[in-house]
Amino acid sequence: MLHINDNFQKLPGSYLFAEIARRIKVYQAAHPDADIIRLGIGDVTKPLVPAVIEAMHRAVEEMGHEETFRGYGPDFGYDFLVNAIREGDYASRGIEVAYDEVFISDGAKCDVGNIQELFSSDAVIAVTDPVYPVYVDSNAMAGRAGDYVNDRWDRLVYLPCNAENGFVPAVPDRPVDVIYLCYPNNPTGTVLTKEQLKVFVDWAREHGAIIIYDAAYRAYVTTPDIPLSIYEVEGAREVAIECNSFSKTAGFTGTRCAYTVIPHEVCGLDGKGQRVELNAMWKRRMATKFNGVSYPIQRAAAAVYTEEGQKQIREVIAAYMENARIIREGLTAAGFTVYGGKDAPYIWLKVPEGMTSWQFFDKLLDECHIVGTPGSGFGPSGEGYFRLTAFNTLEKTKQAMARIGQKKW
Repeated sequence: MLHINDNFQKLPGSYLFAEIARRIKVYQAAHPDADIIRLGIGDVTKPLVPAVIEAMHRAVEEMGHEETFRGYGPDFGYDFLVNAIREGDYASRGIEVAYDEVFISDGAKCDVGNIQELFSSDAVIAVTDPVYPVYVDSNAMAGRAGDYVNDRWDRLVYLPCNAENGFVPAVPDRPVDVIYLCYPNNPTGTVLTKEQLKVFVDWAREHGAIIIYDAAYRAYVTTPDIPLSIYEVEGAREVAIECNSFSKTAGFTGTRCAYTVIPHEVCGLDGKGQRVELNAMWKRRMATKFNGVSYPIQRAAAAVYTEEGQKQIREVIAAYMENARIIREGLTAAGFTVYGGKDAPYIWLKVPEGMTSWQFFDKLLDECHIVGTPGSGFGPSGEGYFRLTAFNTLEKTKQAMARIGQKKW
């Protein structure tokens, strides 16, 4: 009989958001009349903007005519989208990215989860704590995280981010091979300055490590001089892989399109000690396991970079950030200590004294009919904190804050 991958058996319970969905389902079954407001999962609520829809319609129409029909597309993305990304997200900020360093995919979650396939089984992984669970779980499934003991993985190197250090993690205090960074940060909603990010780039260059940089929320940055790409930092091309997404930037959560940049300079060592480009390895992996994002979706994504597309998505992002302001100010008025929500669509708050994150989840659901995300689900340093998102409607966001404001915490 088949022997399974026992690393799956080590995973604690279910995936964080699956557990939240399960608890909501149980609560709804017991309270069918409850008007539940969801500020938990980071899913968008506003529709795709007109420029995107129009481009998608045109592309779908092309697929219905023999002379413009397209079957399998290029493995790594159509020229029109790759070049739009190179110009719109990089050249416009003085960053040079080569054509064959951009890989179009169906989601940043997929890319940050799959990139670990390029690492050796004994690679040492460092993550900021709290952290987006996919970075941890994907490496745990591959056996790199070790065993889950006392609410933490014994082979992972945790880099705490909390109020005590101003949510600025320290570099690893021991040798590691890979560092996962996400900025603007999910879940804390905080950012790093160029100088703070350079500390990690310099450390990685000195110690032969690579950085997986998740910049999925870059479009939400409003503070001047905060880097939108790790490649704004000198030397980052030697050590950093950057993942980006159209999901939160342009509402593609249900449409699925993203991209990853892997500079040719980023290398690892093979079994003979020879340097190998991770770019070449990712090309091989993509060509083997992926058939590309559909033509209509890539046309829709390219429309994001048009003048009209940029104007329209900026309006959508501004609306979400208005929700973030309402949440941040509403929580503060209710007596909570609040972080984030200025350069990211996430608000990170301290739970009331004497409560765990999950206890606060249950209380908020039961007494206010509001769903959030317990901080402990993002790692050991997340205990005592809680995440709310700005992705619901303006009306629901205001209702949620009114409910919270009516209670004594």
